[in-house]
Amino acid sequence: IAQNITAKALALGIKVIASGRPSTPLGMQDNGVEVVCFDDLLARSDFVCTMVPLNEQTKGLVNEEAFEKMKPTAFIINTARGPIVDQDALVDALRQKKIAGAALDVFGEGSAPPPPLPDDSLLYDVFSEFDNVILTPHIGWQRVEARQRVVDMCADNIARFARGEPMNINMETGLPIR
Repeated sequence: IAQNITAKALALGIKVIASGRPSTPLGMQDNGVEVVCFDDLLARSDFVCTMVPLNEQTKGLVNEEAFEKMKPTAFIINTARGPIVDQDALVDALRQKKIAGAALDVFGEGSAPPPPLPDDSLLYDVFSEFDNVILTPHIGWQRVEARQRVVDMCADNIARFARGEPMNINMETGLPIR
């Protein structure tokens, strides 16, 4: 997903910076993306988009400290997993105008599909208070075309397996085939 969004952003002339794992080398990459440390990403970005899996390192990644480092003109976009963004810290950041706005389509723990926003969430309050907050359900995968692609990929993988052809995983190494 990150690679597809990056390619589209670059095609539109948008400067893309990213922060990777600690082992990711910093600097300009061949694809035109500059890799920076997370603090620099927060300080420099107009839009901070979460494109990470939910795990111990990413839970609460965008928290009060992160919002302090962001520009007051920056927006946070979370389409990955809800707990990556500390929602209480987000509400505070919006109310204190530490950031310019937010767009979220994921809210709680879980993935298929992610749970809806709880009825007592403070995000409903800021959604009503401000016109710079967008809350939507995480339903992009529910389009007929997306589901058909999944069915087609499954059918293709089964047919390849039956013919003894490689699929999307190298069976000897366990690594994805690129």
